[in-house]
Amino acid sequence: MSPRRAAPGERETGPRLKDVTLAEAWWQVGREPGRQVVSLGVAVTLTAVSIDVLLVGRLTLFFDLCFMVLCLGLAALVRRRDFFMVALLPPVLMTAVFVFVALVARDAIADPSDSVLQAVISGVATHGIALGVGYALCLGWLAWRLHREGEADIATELERELAEPTG
Repeated sequence: MSPRRAAPGERETGPRLKDVTLAEAWWQVGREPGRQVVSLGVAVTLTAVSIDVLLVGRLTLFFDLCFMVLCLGLAALVRRRDFFMVALLPPVLMTAVFVFVALVARDAIADPSDSVLQAVISGVATHGIALGVGYALCLGWLAWRLHREGEADIATELERELAEPTG
């Protein structure tokens, strides 16, 4: 059975394929300034920590998954000239959050009798796979965006981006 078509001279109703492909996404990739992306990363990471600690009492796989998805999301949101800031973010973010957690609720990442430094090292070691995967996702996505958005190779693109003023 063939699809129904409007009679000759009549206008077809409904979306056309060209209208669908021209539709705007509900979010824009790569438009957010680096500082806002960093603030969002800190807020979402602390939210994931809070939820995990309130529900379970320690950091679990939930935190790890949230962190990995967050790293990918931050790389997708940052504007092109702030790539460097987000490229350094995952290890700094996890370490800073673990310092905060070690000061506030040490038993969530380590033994309560551990020192702050020992708790931070223990937290990073325990969640190191999430850090590695999140960092790889972040750097991979940023590299893909550099490759996709430019015609030159990645090294040339990075050199051009780092040479531009950020203000």
